[in-house]
Amino acid sequence: MSASQSYTLRGQVTRLDATTRVTLAVLALASGVYTYLGVRELLDGTVNTVFLGAIIYSSAVSVAIYAFWSYLMRLMPHVRHPSGRRMLYLAMAIGSAMIIAMSSWLNAAALAGAAALEQHLAVTTESYQQKLNEAHENALAAQSLLPDIQLASQRFSQLSDQEARSGVLTGTSGSGTVVQLLRQMSSQLTGLQREIEGSREQVRTLFEQGGEHLSSMRRLVSSQGPIAERANAYAEEAVALSGLLTALEQTSVAPAVRRAAEDLGGSFIAPIADGSDADLRERQSRVVGTIEAAVRAQSDALAQAADEILARPMVEPLRFTPLSAPEAVIRYARDFMPSWAGAISIDLLPAVLIFVLCIVQDVIRREEGEELELGGDMSAAELMRALRIQKRLRATEAGHGAAEAEHGADADEPVHPPDDDDIVQRNRPAGATPFPKTAAR
Repeated sequence: MSASQSYTLRGQVTRLDATTRVTLAVLALASGVYTYLGVRELLDGTVNTVFLGAIIYSSAVSVAIYAFWSYLMRLMPHVRHPSGRRMLYLAMAIGSAMIIAMSSWLNAAALAGAAALEQHLAVTTESYQQKLNEAHENALAAQSLLPDIQLASQRFSQLSDQEARSGVLTGTSGSGTVVQLLRQMSSQLTGLQREIEGSREQVRTLFEQGGEHLSSMRRLVSSQGPIAERANAYAEEAVALSGLLTALEQTSVAPAVRRAAEDLGGSFIAPIADGSDADLRERQSRVVGTIEAAVRAQSDALAQAADEILARPMVEPLRFTPLSAPEAVIRYARDFMPSWAGAISIDLLPAVLIFVLCIVQDVIRREEGEELELGGDMSAAELMRALRIQKRLRATEAGHGAAEAEHGADADEPVHPPDDDDIVQRNRPAGATPFPKTAAR
């Protein structure tokens, strides 16, 4: 790189100074505006209190960002010592972290706060859908016992009819002890069957109502309008749905089946044989014992199936937790990385400008050297003042030389030009203490 090119770089850096200041001011202002929009969601109180608090905070952020980057932009390019440069880099890293903490996340909340709240509502809706399905499955689990109960009830009913018509069990037809016992068992199982069938309709109604609430919640998530109003309406739907989940858990007939199974086997009382002769009574007693064993086996099977249903984990109703826009942006940060990147870039873009200035200054130093660098930072006024002082010194030097030649300087003695110390002594202010002479050369 030639000297003219180094001079060109210095000139361009000087010309870009105004652009740099304007850029810093615009970026600080933009960050302050988005910080105001973000912090307004966090403050609570009257309208005036929220407005003043947000304005003061955002103004402080704008001033802090502008001052921080201005300091670094003015100082860092001119620090050449490695340790000093490292300390400034450390200060820049700490300051950048503080800017992100006090501004960038609020900027992200302003850029993506509404979308983050919609994301929160959508995720919560899916959770409610899952809970509703689980509660519905638990409520319908007892319905799986219905075929077994129906089959046992029909079997007892058919045996009672056959015994009454042809005496298939005791060998004697007619309505006796065995027939009455079989009809009693069939009647108990039929009652349990009706209870399970009755709960099915209630479960279906509650599940349909829950689906309607979920549809309303999805419409609120995807509709237009202020997110705060939609979140309030969503919270009302969520409360109603939580009540339905609790009701679905309470409609399960598994506990009733478990109690009925215990009653069926534990409270069985064998009736007294009422046959007309001893042989018939003996046959009736044997059949009653067989029926008792069958009833106990059916009772154990129903109790075991009910226990499996009751062992399922209970569905805990969800509690909807409203979030502010900044909280939602932080919770769902992975879903809004572009917004986070834009918010952080607004605050940290001046760091790139600082790196550019440091590189340019290092290039200029390598090409120009120390001496040109020291003179290269002089302003036009300082340069004109230096030239005037130089001309004055030269004129004073010439005048004193002529005066000495006129007033009797020895012709044989060579005339020496005045040295620097003489020039300085002659140009000192009147009445001032003479400057000490430097050692002889």
